[in-house]
Amino acid sequence: MYEVEVKLRADHAPLRERLDSLDADHERTVEQVDSYYDAPHREFATTDEALRIRRVTQVDGGNGPDDATSSRGESENDATEARVTYKGPLVDDASKTRVEHETGVDDGETLADVLDALGFEPAATVEKRREEYTVGEVTVVLDDVTGLGEFVEVELESEAIDAARDRCFEVVRRLGLDPDDGIRTSYLELLLDGD
Repeated sequence: MYEVEVKLRADHAPLRERLDSLDADHERTVEQVDSYYDAPHREFATTDEALRIRRVTQVDGGNGPDDATSSRGESENDATEARVTYKGPLVDDASKTRVEHETGVDDGETLADVLDALGFEPAATVEKRREEYTVGEVTVVLDDVTGLGEFVEVELESEAIDAARDRCFEVVRRLGLDPDDGIRTSYLELLLDGD
């Protein structure tokens, strides 16, 4: 399965209005902390691969970007989960399409200890607040990335890369953006490059 993704820098305020006009469903808002690792047997920066542990804390469960938050800014139903993800090299010149394997783990800290014991070294951490929406079968996320600013990602998982990319481009256009402005660089690379 491929994750077909189009990512752009974008101001979130007008995008929320456009998402509302598209009858997009707000799924949830989360805080994500992504810990990336370097492998002892090859350089992921050179091979264009990534291995990360993602820790996710749910801020709200839908219906609006700030619903169900308390006066402390915490959700009544805060839930933290951990996931491990491997991302393969980019396979498409017009989008951020790559093979992705992801699964949940019971304990992100124990997994980090396992990776450390195997010689994997922490490379960098990416922190962001993510608002997740769906427009039909397409996922639209508004990311506010610490140190980088605001982005939108339009994603679809599929085996049919061209059709999925065209569908993502269509949603990008409906959001009032130009797919030609897409960024194929990961948040990790942008942070490491100082962008």
